[in-house]
Amino acid sequence: MQVTGKITRGSLMTLEAYSKYRKENKAAIMAHRQLRSVHLGEHINVQFESETSIRYQIQEMLRLEKIFEAEAIDQEIEAYAPLVPEGSNWKATMLIEYPDVNERKRELARLIGVEDHLFVEVEGHARVYAIADEDMDRENDEKTSAVHFVRFELDAAMCAAVKAGANVKLGCDHTNYPAHVSIPAESLASLASDLR
Repeated sequence: MQVTGKITRGSLMTLEAYSKYRKENKAAIMAHRQLRSVHLGEHINVQFESETSIRYQIQEMLRLEKIFEAEAIDQEIEAYAPLVPEGSNWKATMLIEYPDVNERKRELARLIGVEDHLFVEVEGHARVYAIADEDMDRENDEKTSAVHFVRFELDAAMCAAVKAGANVKLGCDHTNYPAHVSIPAESLASLASDLR
């Protein structure tokens, strides 16, 4: 899977080519996704996206839905390409995970607004709170969604600090889900490669 800096119809593989590629490279793609997955407490998983992970997602959707028409391919690109980081930010899928259905329902009601309390903190810099769900609102008066799309905008000094090896915390200061974790060094090295 070629990383080009911009996902276009022409830069995607045909269904046949992707089928072959997938067999040979699925383990590597899964390892990449795992490396960029950071658990915040017991029930929140933040999957930091990259061009590689989003290309994989688009190719998987095309494969599963057997999409080969230009307009439908463009719709998949439109849906997912905004999740590719742009050099001064990190973009992520935030998953709220409760295996038990009743517990999940109860907790999603208690966690309304949690996505707006998610932050990253580069060592020596102020917290940067997530800009969440820019495509659509994912909560109502009764509950929040189990999936949110978030973006963290970093200034030039923060980007430089991350690239120079500064530690970064991922956290949440929601009343009902206070948590923070240092992003592991291997994951942070991958995230640093997203920054210019």
